[in-house]
Amino acid sequence: MSRIMFLYATAPDDATARKIGQALVEARLAACVNILGTATSIYRWKGAVESAEEIAFLVKTTASAAGAARNLILKLHPYETPAIAAINIDEAGSNEAFLAWIEAESATGSCR
Repeated sequence: MSRIMFLYATAPDDATARKIGQALVEARLAACVNILGTATSIYRWKGAVESAEEIAFLVKTTASAAGAARNLILKLHPYETPAIAAINIDEAGSNEAFLAWIEAESATGSCR
């Protein structure tokens, strides 16, 4: 398993995405959170097809901090079932210095 993971998530608005991103970086659960911007989501929820504008964001973290990062997102997120998906990063095709930076900035974090 890779030592680096990205968490893909969405939020209902920019303010929520920024609040979550700030909390993750301050808690050292992520080296960086990229707020990617508006996405249109079409999904089935409670038997009906829905559509909503959301803000997608990407959390750059370590495998060891990913669980705590997920838990903090869940704690701060207003949705009943937030979208959070963990993505293992292939070290062979990645910039080693970039991966080392992520590890140095987020490996020691804990959820407060």
